[in-house]
Formats: sequence, structure tokens, C-alpha cells
Amino acid sequence: MKTAADAGTTMDVNGRPYEVVRLLGKGKGGYSYLVRDVDGVLRVLKQIHHEPCAYYQFGDKLASELSDYRTLTSISVAMPRMIDVDEAAERILKEYVDGPTVYELVLAGDVRPAHIERMRAICRRLYAANTNIDYFPTNFVVQGDGLVYVDYECNAYMEEWDFEHWGIRYWSRTPELLAYAAEHGDEVHGEDTGSAGDGPAADKEE
Repeated sequence: MKTAADAGTTMDVNGRPYEVVRLLGKGKGGYSYLVRDVDGVLRVLKQIHHEPCAYYQFGDKLASELSDYRTLTSISVAMPRMIDVDEAAERILKEYVDGPTVYELVLAGDVRPAHIERMRAICRRLYAANTNIDYFPTNFVVQGDGLVYVDYECNAYMEEWDFEHWGIRYWSRTPELLAYAAEHGDEVHGEDTGSAGDGPAADKEE
């Protein structure tokens, strides 16, 4: 049975129609679409799904998203603003944040030391609040000198899943990243700057 919506499909959020432009990605908890409102403004619509995930156990996914958004807002993590929530349809409408993802920069060999240091600055706030986020590079959009976390997921801090011990493995062309790119048919091009190659324990500021 087909789950993802096609381009041109209309999806409503509390009675307001949004035209699907394209699928942005599928995560553990939902499908995220680039959509256009009746005025032509681009937004992101996340449709919660209930497909099984072998490595993650969920409770109420929509309630978790809303709770996580409040948590990360209190920690001052830069995220797209939540615009609307349709609880009956399990849909969340967000701001669209334009720009390349860190994953796209990794594929192009263009991750810079400044990107890593910006992520570590975010981590200092997260760890102080006993919190982890999903550090996979598809979840971060680069805007100027900043990083915007375009997911809302967060969890209680565990060292094995923090940036230095897990996330950084995917912020350069490591075997793990290359395997992921091959599995998803994503082309690696350009020369790798090697900016994230210090390894998981390489936080120079500690």
C-alpha cells in the first residue's frame, strides 16, 4: 500500500489546503513534505506515520513532537517555527528553512570546521540540559554562519548517542556515511575537506 503523497496532491491542515511540491524525506516518525499554501508560500508539512521501526520504540508520536518542540525552544535551539497542528490528521505545519543540508555539504565535500564548531556550541546547551537531538546531517540546514535543526526530536542525554560519539561519524565521508549514501543512491562528488575527521572524541575546547 502506498503511503507517501505524490506531488500535486492536496493535504489539509485544519481545513486549510496545501499543495505537495515534493517529498523532503521520511523519518522514524513521519513523512515531511515541501508544500505550498494558497498564497504560494512554501511550508513544510509533516505527516505522522505508524510504520514499524526496528531500532526505536514510540509512544504517542504527535504528543512527543509537541513536547520536544517545547523542550528545544526552552534550550534556544534554532528550529523552524511550528505554525499549526492538526491533531485529528496527525499533521504538523512548519516554516520552510531554505538552504543546503549538512548532508548535502558532506556529499559535496564542503563541510567546514566552522560547521563543526557551531554544532558543538549547540551541544553545550543541549548537554547542560541533559538532552540529545538527532545529529544526523540531514536534520541540519546551513543558513549563513548558523545551523538550523529542522527536526523537533530530542531525547534524554546518553553519551553513546551524543554528537561526539555518534553524530560526528556522519559529518564527513566516513565508512558509515558512504554506506548510507550508497544505500540511498546519493552521489558523492567533489573533494572531501576532511573537516570532521578528528574523530568522535575530538572536542578541542574541553
